[in-house]
Amino acid sequence: MAEAGTGGRVPLRVIAREWGRIGVLGFGGPPAHILLLRRLCVEQRGWIAASEFEDGIAATNLLPGPASTQLAIFTAWRLRGTAGALVGGAAFILPGLVLILLLAALFLTGNPPRWVLGAAAGAGAAVAAVAAQAASTLVPPSLRRSGPGPARVRWTAYLLLGAAAAILTGPWLVLVLLATGAAEIAFRRHARRDPGPASASAPAATSPTGDAALGRPDADPPIPPAPRGLLPLLAPGLAATGGLGALAWVAFKVGALSYGGGFVIIPLMQQDAVERYHWMTDGQFLNAVALGQITPGPVVQTVSVVGYAAAGVLGGLLAAAVAFAPSFLFVLFGAAHFDRLRANTSVQDFLTGAGPAVIGAIAGSAVPLALALGRPWQYAVLALAALWLLVLRRGVVPCLLGAAGLGVLAAATGLALP
Repeated sequence: MAEAGTGGRVPLRVIAREWGRIGVLGFGGPPAHILLLRRLCVEQRGWIAASEFEDGIAATNLLPGPASTQLAIFTAWRLRGTAGALVGGAAFILPGLVLILLLAALFLTGNPPRWVLGAAAGAGAAVAAVAAQAASTLVPPSLRRSGPGPARVRWTAYLLLGAAAAILTGPWLVLVLLATGAAEIAFRRHARRDPGPASASAPAATSPTGDAALGRPDADPPIPPAPRGLLPLLAPGLAATGGLGALAWVAFKVGALSYGGGFVIIPLMQQDAVERYHWMTDGQFLNAVALGQITPGPVVQTVSVVGYAAAGVLGGLLAAAVAFAPSFLFVLFGAAHFDRLRANTSVQDFLTGAGPAVIGAIAGSAVPLALALGRPWQYAVLALAALWLLVLRRGVVPCLLGAAGLGVLAAATGLALP
């Protein structure tokens, strides 16, 4: 049958149905998405070889933006080309987008019921602990990738720079990520050209799957780590216009310039959404992050809540469209070159430097998130969440649902709400 054979022409209706099902069931973030996609494409249907699927994971992790969404688009592209990528990607994204916009309407309405306010305040109180947990899970593989000696010192410096940028600069974090990646390219290129004691601390870059990089600095032209051309000229104009132009720029940063885990979007959005454009209060932003965690689909859906707060349903749809568009473009124009991307030394070196800055940014985002809490009982919920996530190592979704339940209890017992 066409639906079961490797290399067969899988009907678009099957892609829409199966990728939509994953979009509905994909609670738990990227690990859940990858598991469901692998189970479908490799184990159950045999559409894609296991080795090719693992290569797809490695390649999409080299790209900025939501990696699991890009993997969903890539696997659908592998089956039916451009049409498959568009249908599969949309089917994967839309269920979570519809749900999160409905919840945004409930949580951000002008006069929500008291129990809704309590649930929002409780779930929001746990978000800082979720950010810290997300950062902690990324540390071991990033340390292994960096290498020993001076490389470990640079890793620590990049981590601290990322944390400081998240706490102090917010939307300008992307410049720090680009700078740390560029610095690591320069360090490692110098080490390769000047072999000696320093070269021991700069081992050949490896892909996320552990394969040695195949490229050499003089073999392939460097692949630029971020969009160039007119972007530096257009971006300030978009941001300065306010309204939908500013919203589009914030969403673009989330979709095209965010390297690493989904939580790096928090410092990219928080200062713009709360301080610069006043689309949301601190408490509402915490609710947006919590909603992005407890709904299916990628964490990047959080940007649609920010869009809803800025301009209603139209703003939510615009923010989602702008944030996810780069993922489709990266796959449609780059999937045929993923092998070369993985083998490019400059790309690997860039990610070795930007990676610890991303981790620092995610960890640093916990500081303003915690400072945004308005009531003493919320700090008690935060402490319980930190115990659950960082000490007991339990799941994020149960944590947020439990925190929301404590918030409802707080509202029912008459405790003050933010």
